[in-house]
Amino acid sequence: MSLNKVMLIGNVGKNPEVRYLENNAKVASFSLATSEKYRDREGRVKEITEWHSIVTWRSMADVVEKYVRKGTLLYVEGRLRTRSWNDRSGNTRYETEIMADNMQLLGRAPEQQDGNVRQEQDGYTRQPVKEKPEIQTDAADDGLPF
Repeated sequence: MSLNKVMLIGNVGKNPEVRYLENNAKVASFSLATSEKYRDREGRVKEITEWHSIVTWRSMADVVEKYVRKGTLLYVEGRLRTRSWNDRSGNTRYETEIMADNMQLLGRAPEQQDGNVRQEQDGYTRQPVKEKPEIQTDAADDGLPF
């Protein structure tokens, strides 16, 4: 028996990158930051931020493209997947990603202004509360590109 499950709540680091593959499948990827605060031995508050690579497919990628922007607070549930490739120098590189199975917007959806998302002065998007889609994949949508 084994279990591969990840649950994260964090802020999106930059606007998602959306691509289409040969078979017309849509994939969206973005970074998500999670932070942890603690006090060191001298009583100073320290913060550690971890960055996670998130990948979404098909209908969930549609939602990411439409609603997710830099600064958006998200709950992401998925599984770890590590992929490898050879760089131009022939070195093998590895990246561990979270293949999202479930995602929930915890903030509000971006406000549209002439088709563009309005960015506030503090760098975060302000979003109306009414749009909070919860996305779950069905058995046929397993997150694979084929």
